[in-house]
Amino acid sequence: MKYPALKKNNPKLFKLLAKEQKRRAEVINLIPSENFVSEAVLEALATPFTDKYAEGKPHMRYYFGNLVVDEMEDHAKELALKIFRLSLKKWGVNVQPYAGSIANLAVYAGLTKTGDKILGMSLDHGGHLTHGHKASMTGQWWNFEHYGVGKDGRIDYAEVARLAKKHKPKIIVCGGSAYSRTIDFKKFSKVAKSIGAWLVADVSHIAGLIAGGAHPSPFPFADIVTTTTHKTLRGPRAAVIYARQELMPAIDKAVFPGLQGGPHENTIFSLAVALEEVLKPKFKSYIRQVIKNSKALAKALVAEGFKIVSGGTDNHLMLVDLSPLGISGKEAGEILESVGIIVNKNAIPFDVRKPWDPSGIRVGTPAVTTQGMKESDMKKIAKLIAGILKKNISLSVSRKEVSALLH
Repeated sequence: MKYPALKKNNPKLFKLLAKEQKRRAEVINLIPSENFVSEAVLEALATPFTDKYAEGKPHMRYYFGNLVVDEMEDHAKELALKIFRLSLKKWGVNVQPYAGSIANLAVYAGLTKTGDKILGMSLDHGGHLTHGHKASMTGQWWNFEHYGVGKDGRIDYAEVARLAKKHKPKIIVCGGSAYSRTIDFKKFSKVAKSIGAWLVADVSHIAGLIAGGAHPSPFPFADIVTTTTHKTLRGPRAAVIYARQELMPAIDKAVFPGLQGGPHENTIFSLAVALEEVLKPKFKSYIRQVIKNSKALAKALVAEGFKIVSGGTDNHLMLVDLSPLGISGKEAGEILESVGIIVNKNAIPFDVRKPWDPSGIRVGTPAVTTQGMKESDMKKIAKLIAGILKKNISLSVSRKEVSALLH
C-alpha cells in the first residue's frame, strides 16, 4: 500500500512508516508470533468500519445504525466456525476480543470467581503470561498452580494429573507460547474430567496449524478454545473465543460489558478477510510448508551444534538453548539483529538466568514461509546463525548473505 493521503498530510509519520516498511523488507523474521498479512487484510483494517460504535452483540446493540455491521460480524463468526469445521448447534463463538490476553481473562472471569484455583502451564516452561504468571493480573486475581515439562522438554502429563488431583482447579489451561511439541488434548481432557474441571485450550500459536490440518484439533476434547488471530492464522491482531453453547452466555458477558466497550469492527472485518483466506486450498499448502521449514531449521541448527529444547519440533517454532555457547538470549538477539536476523530472547525450562536476559532464543517459520522460503533456505539460515554466534564469519559478510537470501 502506498498511503498517498498520509504521505501528503502527515510527512513525519509517513517517513516513520516508510522506515518500518524498509526495515521489514531487509530482515529475516524468525519470530514465531509474527507474520505478514495480505494486502486485502491490510486494506480491510482501513475501512469505514473503524468509525462505528457497536456495543453489544449482533442484533442486540446499544447504538443504532449497525444493520451492516451486524451482517458483517455474523459473517465473521460463521467463518470462525467454518475454518475448524464446527457446528453452531454445539459451539458458540465471540470475535470481539481485542487481544488474546483479553480472551483468556474473559474465560476466567466468565466461568470462575477471583481467587478460584486454575491450573496452567508455567511461563518459563512454555506457557503464557495469561496462564497465571504473577506479572499478569491473571496470576494476581486467581489462584494459579502450574505444571511444566520434564528434563526432556516435553509436557509431563503424569505431573499434570497429580497436580490436578491435589489442587482440584476449576479450570485447566493447556497450550503455550514456546512449546514445540504436539499437545495431547485427549490426555488433558481425561485429567479435567476426572476432577470435574473445564478444559481451556489456548491455541493462539497453533490455530493456523489446526485449521490447516497439521496439528490435532482441541475441539473434540476442550470446553473452551481461545486463539489470537495473527501468528499462524495471518490475520489482524485480535482474538476469538469458542465455547460450548451452554457456556457462551457467560463468556459473552465477560467480554462485554465485563472487560470491553465497543468492539473494533474494522479489525473484525479484517479478520473476516483473513478467515476467508484460511478456507482457500493454498492456505493448507502454506501451513505444510511452515512445518517443513520448521523441521528443516531445527535439524540444521542441531547439525550446526545447537541444543534445541526437546530435541526438535512438531510445529512452527523451537527454543534454542544457548548456554553451551556461553552467551545469553539477549546478547544473541542483539548480534543477530545487527545483521538482519530477527528472533526473540526467551527463557528455557529450568533456566538459571533472569527473564530479561535468559538463556535461550525462540525462533519460528511462519513469516519466512509467507515470504516464500523453503527448506534449503532454512539450512542457509542455520549456517548463518551458527557463523554469527560462533564468530566464524564477520558481521559485514553476514549482512550480505542475509540480503542475498531475501532477494
